[in-house]
Amino acid sequence: MPLKHPPTDTPGPLGLRSERVEVRVGDGVMSAYAACPAAPGAYPGVIVAHQLFGVTPDVRAIADTIAALGYVTIAPDFYHRSEAGVELPADEEGRARGFALMGELTRAGVLADVRAAQRYLRDRADASGRVGMVGVSMGGHLAYYAATQLDLAVTVVLYAGWLTGTDIPVSRPEPTLELTADITGRMVVIVGDRDHVVTEEQRTAIAQRLEADGIRHEVIVIPDAPHAFLSVGTPTFHATAAEQTWKLIAHSLTTELG
Repeated sequence: MPLKHPPTDTPGPLGLRSERVEVRVGDGVMSAYAACPAAPGAYPGVIVAHQLFGVTPDVRAIADTIAALGYVTIAPDFYHRSEAGVELPADEEGRARGFALMGELTRAGVLADVRAAQRYLRDRADASGRVGMVGVSMGGHLAYYAATQLDLAVTVVLYAGWLTGTDIPVSRPEPTLELTADITGRMVVIVGDRDHVVTEEQRTAIAQRLEADGIRHEVIVIPDAPHAFLSVGTPTFHATAAEQTWKLIAHSLTTELG
């Protein structure tokens, strides 16, 4: 019998198991970080999409926190085709290298990676079969795109840039926002009102498109929050905004995944 989930207002006190795993993607192998509750059960799955800097400690912490809520999580290394296992510092040098790596991502590669992660979650003996996705910054963009192509029950997109334009390869040939009508699950977009990457104009465009295409959705703007406010241990971490956002994430996952 699946364990009951802890209350949705704070991460639960479940013990965790975590490990590095390898997932086959086509003719290659993608490394990933996986975490799950230690107690026996059948848990829904959540894919965690990393930001510009790779599967860094703050991304693994996000995967752990979601796992503590009662989910099996996997954080794929989307850079594995270019530089496997990269973990960049959140500074100017790391940002420059991250932008270079992001420039080598393709829609086809991202879709193959998310599909492989989804298959991994569904094939696990401790998985219930339902899968959602949470993406931060660049990973939010990847999650939004994946939601237009795959059967994700819920997608939580945190401060995703470039959705409304064609500035990066994964936003081409048409802006990712133009694919919104193909989303089948619930879409939850969370962004800070002081985000320098996602402007108020872009937030409005995202909300209007989700509404126009009849997607079950929420667009939530967090007061006084900058970009990348969820990443513990980085200069942009904002404790108050993070606390509010974790409540929203927990509620969204529990509502749609059980």
